[in-house]
Amino acid sequence: MAKPLEASRLVQILRDEGLVVHEYKEWRTHNRNAKGAWGPINGVMIHHTVTEGTGSSVELCYTGHSSLPGPLCHGVIDKKGEVWLVGNGRANHAGLGDGDVLDAVANERKLPPDNEADTDGNSRFYGFECINLGDGKDPWPEAQKLAIERVSAAICRTYGWTEKSVIGHLEWQPGKQDPRGFTMSSMRGRIAKRLGRDPDGPPAPPKYEPFPGASFFETGRSSKIITAMGKRLVAEGCGRYEVGPGPEWTAADRKSYAAWQRKLGYSGDDADGVPGRTSWDKLKVPNV
Repeated sequence: MAKPLEASRLVQILRDEGLVVHEYKEWRTHNRNAKGAWGPINGVMIHHTVTEGTGSSVELCYTGHSSLPGPLCHGVIDKKGEVWLVGNGRANHAGLGDGDVLDAVANERKLPPDNEADTDGNSRFYGFECINLGDGKDPWPEAQKLAIERVSAAICRTYGWTEKSVIGHLEWQPGKQDPRGFTMSSMRGRIAKRLGRDPDGPPAPPKYEPFPGASFFETGRSSKIITAMGKRLVAEGCGRYEVGPGPEWTAADRKSYAAWQRKLGYSGDDADGVPGRTSWDKLKVPNV
């Protein structure tokens, strides 16, 4: 019986496989364990989101929606091939699927047709949502497919599984078509090749924008740094934008940054929306 990985172990194996990993909000304790079992684990399931845009897609997968609470997966793979971890434990991604498929995955046999929905998959599979509209036209960048390969290989490598433990949602639940745009047989071929060699090792540490000083953030300032800051605020759930974020420093940026300061525990004049060095360093705005 394969036990679920501890959060810290999951982060480590993904980074060791060469992936850039983002830990989103309180993902380490975010799960649906109160609603059912989590484990034993039998495999990895790949999905597409039917959305576009990293920030909104990651937030949707973290929070869920009115008819299906989050997390909706364990990780989101964006178009750049970076992984955003959004859940640790049972997640609402697989739903009911074919018990014969689960048996085949568990025993690494050829997959039978998925013609029944009689078995809970949320307890048995790690789920990764890949940002794609799923219309057959939205492209799958090579960086994104490489990340799917790496994510799957990292987990299979850890458990001693082969590529046969990786399936698509369309192979599990009748009526599903995800992931649409590449075949799972071709992806399993890629995973098999990767499992035949050593992991790539951790990627180079990400580089972040140094604090430009509080005076940088003034009305009329326009900079790519402000856009990058706004995207990070959105990713942290602090974005207060009706449009954007964009390169100009606006009241919406200030309101968003104030929300970030309050999230860090600041209040009153210390949460005035003007970046300070400590809060800026914690936001980790990527180099632009």
